[in-house]
Amino acid sequence: MNGSAGSFQELQNKPMCFSAVASFTGGAVISGVGIAAQRERIRPEQRLFASIPLIFALQQFAEGVLWLTLRSGGHIAIQNTATYVFLTVALAAWPTLVPLSVLLMEKVKARRIFLAFLVAAGGIVSVLNAYSLLNYPVTVQIQGSHIQYNNSFPTSWGLIPILYGISVILPLWVSSVKHVWLLGLAIAVSLMVTVIFYTQYVTSVWCFFAALMSVIIIWILRTSRNSARIESS
Repeated sequence: MNGSAGSFQELQNKPMCFSAVASFTGGAVISGVGIAAQRERIRPEQRLFASIPLIFALQQFAEGVLWLTLRSGGHIAIQNTATYVFLTVALAAWPTLVPLSVLLMEKVKARRIFLAFLVAAGGIVSVLNAYSLLNYPVTVQIQGSHIQYNNSFPTSWGLIPILYGISVILPLWVSSVKHVWLLGLAIAVSLMVTVIFYTQYVTSVWCFFAALMSVIIIWILRTSRNSARIESS
């Protein structure tokens, strides 16, 4: 039992190779995925879903800039801009964009109704997080191999983290689009791993993992295109 506890503690304390190089490399790779997704023969209702890798890439580039400015100790204006770009996307954009992108692709009426409720829930999260970003201070610092984001958002909004998780994961499981649920599963598992092993760095680490998993999107789009081709033949 003690050995298991020790191993668990070692995993929690084990640093990962997060750095400016990792962020910029991840951003470049995911940008390539995003460009490839946009070049797929996609329908207009798939366009927002196909844009997800590009938005993740923007986050990774912003965090790469943060690594550089925090290490150098200067360029405060650039550092603040990168901080708010990253957090605006992470906290205010995703809760609405994810369910909306799935809703636009959905054809089943009952699922569309449920997804519309999730878009509304995500919209509430987006508005409250955007309000908090505008009205409460945010600080960012490097701790070991990670970037830690600290804020003083109202603790009375205790349901917001729960609604956030519901709005960005549940739509992917509700969707009837082939294989979208696999993306939801991958993101949910990465969230659990991040919460358990990187509790203090969830915002940074989970966004990095989720960004890498966005490569699944291009596979989903290609599968959807092939399925449509088979059905029409």
